[in-house]
Amino acid sequence: MDILGKRGPICQPPSAWPQPHFPLNKNEPHPSPRPPRSPAAVPGDLFSPQVTGSHTFFLDLTEGPGGPWRLVLGGSERCRPDYVVDRSRYPYHVLEYVAGGQGTAELDGRSFALRAGTLFTYAPSTRCLLRSSSSEPLHKFFFALAGRGVAARLAKAGLQVAACRDLAAHGEIRTVAEDLVREGARGGPLTAEICRTLFELFLLKVSDTSTWADHGSPIARDNFLRCRALVDASPESFSSLEELASAAGMDVSSICRLFRRFQGTSPYQYLLRRKMTLAAELLVDQGCLVKEAAQRLGYTDPFHFARCFKAVHGVPPSAVRGLAAAE
Repeated sequence: MDILGKRGPICQPPSAWPQPHFPLNKNEPHPSPRPPRSPAAVPGDLFSPQVTGSHTFFLDLTEGPGGPWRLVLGGSERCRPDYVVDRSRYPYHVLEYVAGGQGTAELDGRSFALRAGTLFTYAPSTRCLLRSSSSEPLHKFFFALAGRGVAARLAKAGLQVAACRDLAAHGEIRTVAEDLVREGARGGPLTAEICRTLFELFLLKVSDTSTWADHGSPIARDNFLRCRALVDASPESFSSLEELASAAGMDVSSICRLFRRFQGTSPYQYLLRRKMTLAAELLVDQGCLVKEAAQRLGYTDPFHFARCFKAVHGVPPSAVRGLAAAE
């Protein structure tokens, strides 16, 4: 997990941050400016500049083992092709979930391949080397944990510290991760409780997913990855599963079986979520009108588009566009 981006580095609890000094009168000389420090030189560094599109929430950055385990921060990030993280210390336990792309992880000397559906965890003392593929950069979610019993709770979900686990059916897990990041960003009085509940749901989903990605026919997995890549590349290009099946050179029933087996959801639900994710980006990042976003995604009826958007994101598209305009 490395999340610098727009927020700037938060490397220590606020109480430990150095306080600025200003002259009390005009005769007191101004202090010499300090040279900027690179992220690698900051002790306990939480962040990396090698990411784009980072979305982060902070709940409780208090360090130390005191109290029961808790979620302290989390988010999602899209790694740059040159993404490399090399460290031997970190303030918290971390669980990371790869939603897309490829890369490698070396945890305490053990090497693992990272791909969509991989979960890996590390402790504060884990020697950690992460790399993203330059051709298929990683897209991942991260959740940092502190307090007593973290390792035991992860183990209960089938996750060992300093190890990876590959899940074939992870579509529902991704949905929970997206919901968690969205709720964490709201910052309401119940945000911490909601996020902890959603993270418990995330771990329960992990426990419930017993099929590992390496099991099964390599041909079937390759066919699934090819179909999913078509959706990920241009979800707006497909208005039906028949169109997806035609583009993939397969029949609809085969695609449905593959998505159920390897993604844990139907191809329709996966396509719908990818479309609505793109719709949110159009509304927020590009300032599109709701009608324009609907048309660009192949919806001739803006009311049907609005219903689909609310079913995925929980709010109508007009509310998202209104928030973007308010900023």
